[in-house]
Amino acid sequence: MTRQPPYVPGHSLLEGRTAVITAAAGAGIGGATARKFLQEGARIVVGDAHERRLKESAAALAEEFGADNVAALPCDVTDQRQVDALFAHAAERHGGLDVVVNNAGLGGTADLVDMTDAQWSTVLDVTLNGTFRCTRAALRHLKEQETGGVVVNNASVIGWRAQRGQAHYAAAKAGVMALTRCAALEAADFGVRVNAVAPSLAMHPHLVKVTTPEILADLTEREAFGRYAEPWEIANVIVFLASGYSSYMTGETVSVSSQRA
Repeated sequence: MTRQPPYVPGHSLLEGRTAVITAAAGAGIGGATARKFLQEGARIVVGDAHERRLKESAAALAEEFGADNVAALPCDVTDQRQVDALFAHAAERHGGLDVVVNNAGLGGTADLVDMTDAQWSTVLDVTLNGTFRCTRAALRHLKEQETGGVVVNNASVIGWRAQRGQAHYAAAKAGVMALTRCAALEAADFGVRVNAVAPSLAMHPHLVKVTTPEILADLTEREAFGRYAEPWEIANVIVFLASGYSSYMTGETVSVSSQRA
């Protein structure tokens, strides 16, 4: 197992930008992305379906980075009214938006023969339909602004690779990749880029709740570095896709993985 790498400090890559980040409360990729964006100079508006956790996370970030730079609004991505309210709040508070990170997703483990309609539908509604709702809302705002912008979706390597018990999640994440490609072609007409990240294994408390220790151990063993990614390592790639360093990239899904070929 290789050592955990040192944390990468900010370099003002998103200075002055306004970003909306979904599912940004807590210790997962969304929370790490919110912190990284602030360290890179962005103002953020964060949403999450868990109101208490969102309030606590936003308060902690506001104390560290300044209340003017952090806003929060509860948002369940399965509810279009809440999605629209989140984007309207960002536009009203900061006069527009520049970056959207669609991080909301829901997993679980069930073999297909045992999977219920409710299990299938719930995962797809949050993970794929939620990304659709937020992407649509984002593009409507960005098109009207006529100032360009960036959308970054959170996909997964499981959208490419098979894993037992993950038919619903894999289908949803493959759908996110396809949605990203199609949205990118349409958004290019008004100067907006749409890309995605595809993590393999980023460890955080929410993943532990929906995955067995045996599966986590097996997934970790598959990684070339012999360890899982820290959420901030995924957030670093999201920062890259949101920044000017990826100005000629759109419709791409970037694997953030050390899985063995």
